[in-house]
Amino acid sequence: MSEVRTRRLLADYETIRRLVRMHENRILVAGVSGNPPDRYQIVYRVRSLREHESEIVLATEHYVEIVLPAMYPRDAPFFRMLTPVFHPNIAPHTVCIGDHWTAAEPLDLMIQRVGEMLAFQSYNIKSPLNGRAAQWVEENQARLPIDRRPFVLENALGS
Repeated sequence: MSEVRTRRLLADYETIRRLVRMHENRILVAGVSGNPPDRYQIVYRVRSLREHESEIVLATEHYVEIVLPAMYPRDAPFFRMLTPVFHPNIAPHTVCIGDHWTAAEPLDLMIQRVGEMLAFQSYNIKSPLNGRAAQWVEENQARLPIDRRPFVLENALGS
């Protein structure tokens, strides 16, 4: 493992620990693997939506897996939902974290951005992964965001 990768993984681990403390039970770490950690299971406690038997229902707890690939930080981390979510930019196999990854982007900021997505504070209906959810968002703008509490805490950022 390269020294750059090792330093980044250790720094990410520390900033995620700080992020969890600052978010007071809204973001939790359910699991970590690797030494230093390169895989996380994150729990978000945020009001969002889920599809259940063709109905859109409220969901308040969401599990996400984050995998930091072998070429991280040059290559982007991989975010995948472990629990169902109804969102235009989230599919069962991936969370769209953006098209242009840079190694300078802090992992803790990306974790907070996924929280914003879950809360429907952030979405893109022009390029959806879930077309039905994009249509629902377009028709229900007045109901958004689902959770209005701010998710990105400036003083939580690791950089």
